[in-house]
Amino acid sequence: MQEQQDISSLTGASGLDGKLDRRTFLQAALGAGFAAAALPVCGQTVIHTDSEGLLADRVMLDIAGQQVPVYRAQPQGKRDLPVVLVVSEIFGVHAHIADVARRFAKQGYLALAPELFVRQGDAAGQPSIAALLKEVIAKVPDAQVIGDLDAVADWAGKNGGDLNKLAITGFCWGGRIAWLYAAHNPAVKAGVAWYGRLNGDAGVLTPRHPIDIAATLKTPVLGLYGAKDGGIGAEAIFKMQTELAKGGSRSEFKIYPNSGHAFHADYRPSYVEADAKDGWARCLAWFREHGVA
Repeated sequence: MQEQQDISSLTGASGLDGKLDRRTFLQAALGAGFAAAALPVCGQTVIHTDSEGLLADRVMLDIAGQQVPVYRAQPQGKRDLPVVLVVSEIFGVHAHIADVARRFAKQGYLALAPELFVRQGDAAGQPSIAALLKEVIAKVPDAQVIGDLDAVADWAGKNGGDLNKLAITGFCWGGRIAWLYAAHNPAVKAGVAWYGRLNGDAGVLTPRHPIDIAATLKTPVLGLYGAKDGGIGAEAIFKMQTELAKGGSRSEFKIYPNSGHAFHADYRPSYVEADAKDGWARCLAWFREHGVA
């Protein structure tokens, strides 16, 4: 995965509030089931969104007997909010993903970012990114992820969210999931997939990939991708567009010629400010256009 290729250049550490506080970050990480040794060593995020006027915290959902931590951000004291599910990279819900949730909350959303790897092994004991990929990520079934997202959406509807205005977005690993979940849940009005993998070999845990559901996809998904992404080439995007066209999908792609993978991740060297800002604006506009605002 691209995260593995980029990890050697990451430096520093930051907490879920975006402030440079390694101790707080690691305590929060361990409490949420993070892999302390395998986390990206995050630098302070370029963008810090405060929690003024927000309810921003961690809630625990009991999903089929498993306690699943979910980072929740929403406008304080508001109900009947549009809901956005925020699906992380392989590193989980660290400072950047939590900040993204707060950015959505500042726009009036109930944003929920669940820890989707919590069942897989002893994540905190992983000694490296390679071990994280092999011992945790490679063991996460798509069916489990989809079921967890269903449960999170259901919780949202009972806790201040309006499921008639449901959206999903995800980054890298989560970008792939955004495509799949948009195809799975007809209640999703719109999705935005940031540089998520589009194709691959079918397996027991990953029986289908976005390209396999493209021809029947009804939910409009906006794909935000970098032309210089070494892991997702132009050919894969072209094939995805071809399959989407077969079913008359309203989905679209925006390809950034100057960006590679993870151009939105402002804690990584791959960050491209102009394209990240443009992608964020397009994401919000896409949700508004499709009735999620």
